[in-house]
Amino acid sequence: MKRKQRFLALCASAAVLLAAAAGNASAQQRTVLQTIDYPEHHQILSVLAELAPGQCTPHHAHPGAESAYILQGQVVVKIDGKPDTPLEAGQPIRFLPGEFHVVCNVGKERFRALAHYIVEKDKPLVIPAP
Repeated sequence: MKRKQRFLALCASAAVLLAAAAGNASAQQRTVLQTIDYPEHHQILSVLAELAPGQCTPHHAHPGAESAYILQGQVVVKIDGKPDTPLEAGQPIRFLPGEFHVVCNVGKERFRALAHYIVEKDKPLVIPAP
């Protein structure tokens, strides 16, 4: 069973890297720290998300919920249909499943957040905007 979990974690990591490459890999970095198979047919991914100063994520969504805590930096969160929200270290970020958004690092230091995703096992972590 542990071999299967390692394989699934490796697949999830590869999916994250491919999604980043499809967007703007030099701007955004996601490092999968751990993957837990729970609840049934789902995974919880713990991810270190980072952005260089002045950079933004590609316009995207996630097939499941994302809950993050900002460890370092200042960002503006742009969620489709909502006002822009400035946030900084010590504050949480959350995105609902399918909620398209962009996160821009507006500070002078690297942005770092610990993010947790709850997604179905067969779905990619990142859904690029159409």
